[in-house]
Amino acid sequence: MSDPGTGRAPKPSGAGVRFDSELPVTVVLVRHGQTTMTVAGGYSGSGEPGPPLDEHGLAQARAAAALVDRVGRDLWGDIAYPSEVIASPMVRTQMTGAIIAERLGLEVRTDATFQEADFGEWQGLTAGQIEERWPGRLEPWHTHGDVEPPGGESIAQVGDRLRRGLDELIEGGTDRTVVVVSHAVAIRAALGVAMGAQPSSWSQLRVAPASVSIIRLFADKRHEIAVVGVPSEGWGS
Repeated sequence: MSDPGTGRAPKPSGAGVRFDSELPVTVVLVRHGQTTMTVAGGYSGSGEPGPPLDEHGLAQARAAAALVDRVGRDLWGDIAYPSEVIASPMVRTQMTGAIIAERLGLEVRTDATFQEADFGEWQGLTAGQIEERWPGRLEPWHTHGDVEPPGGESIAQVGDRLRRGLDELIEGGTDRTVVVVSHAVAIRAALGVAMGAQPSSWSQLRVAPASVSIIRLFADKRHEIAVVGVPSEGWGS
């Protein structure tokens, strides 16, 4: 049975509680696939355009595309099929976004609002290297929210940027689904902003490479967190 108003499946049991008929813009957040920096554990932010996806990352991006292609079809049937793909300007997100867009028959629009945190002088360093050079700074950057890396962004500042991006998507019209290909810290910030959580808690969200999260954004800011960090591998052919 479909909803007579939208032609899609009815809202499932357990969906976010609302007492009106307002329709959201649905945002499918996809983290880029694996890179050499992902494997090395380096902090890879918006300060440098690279690195590209490695071979496993390309396979992950194809798996993510297969999963996203099922949104609004045989998975999450109450959600509209994606009609737009946005990617951060980083090489890894552009590559992932291109693979997803080709699968969906869409073009990629670039938006730096959804780029990764700027790690400043921490760019390219591992957690151990950061701790050695800036003792006691890395953990509170993740867990306090207002600590800035030298020359970089705090978690809260990333959240302010992502909040602007999500608000612009709401202003662009509801009852549609937009795929946003982004990064771990940025996606955590988007999820945290959508649920109204404090920046200090966002690092508790698991956002693996090529994972998919779904948020539904309403004009009154009572957003729904539908999916968090679903692994894409194994969902499609």
